[in-house]
Amino acid sequence: MRNRGPAFVKGHGTQNDFVILPDTGGELELTAERVRALCDRRRGLGADGVLRVIRTGALPDAPADVPADVWFMDYRNADGSIAEMCGNGVRVFARYLVESGLAEPGELLIGTRAGVRPVRTRPDGRVTVQMGQIKFFGESATSVSGVDFAGVAVDVGNPHLACVGDVDLDALDLTGTPPRDTGLFPDGVNIEFVQPLGGDEVRMRVHERGVGETRSCGTGTVAATAAALRAAGEDTGSRVVHVPGGTVEVEITSAGSTLTGPAVLVGGGQLGAEWWQNP
Repeated sequence: MRNRGPAFVKGHGTQNDFVILPDTGGELELTAERVRALCDRRRGLGADGVLRVIRTGALPDAPADVPADVWFMDYRNADGSIAEMCGNGVRVFARYLVESGLAEPGELLIGTRAGVRPVRTRPDGRVTVQMGQIKFFGESATSVSGVDFAGVAVDVGNPHLACVGDVDLDALDLTGTPPRDTGLFPDGVNIEFVQPLGGDEVRMRVHERGVGETRSCGTGTVAATAAALRAAGEDTGSRVVHVPGGTVEVEITSAGSTLTGPAVLVGGGQLGAEWWQNP
């Protein structure tokens, strides 16, 4: 391509898909309109979000508690809004760092707006992320397809409403945005519908703020596990979480939480310079 714009890589974690934009020099002007265009599945590449690869020190609004030399996952939702954290995105981000030679395989640190996240890449392509402490901060409710759902508010670095119950997940219409308590969730909320399957397994569907229904949500699977454990009268434990895009494993301990699942890099290329200027 003669007039080259920025390079990109496309990847996904349990089919929660992302456009990765390497910006090691901190030179890209990543506007909300460009993010929306990139994520649009007709006029752009198509994705649930954008992951910009940048050093913390090159990002003006990076949190003060993230070291300047750490690779920072500047995550944007499909609607162009900025999000604090993305569990599937962190796994894909880590896989990209290793595959591109920006980091060594094994243990590494990734900066996010929810703080530093230690990760471990595995030879089989899976990635384990230390997701930090979860916090319950209330109870609330929503409704879908004429059915009311009670849930618990869970902070996983970003806000969630996790609704656990014996529900036919396949019957839910998540094409619209479920109502929320704007007092409890002033900046929007990710909403999980969780069906216990028996033993240590659950199914989940999710509506993500700024995106809509996605095939998976990493922080959502952690919130779903926390809520499922609470519904079973437990504070700690693990769950295998089945989402439309695949399966992940979540463990919650007194020290924090971990998320383990696949991270896939599909391919990459170069955006057109004219498209980038006028998306």
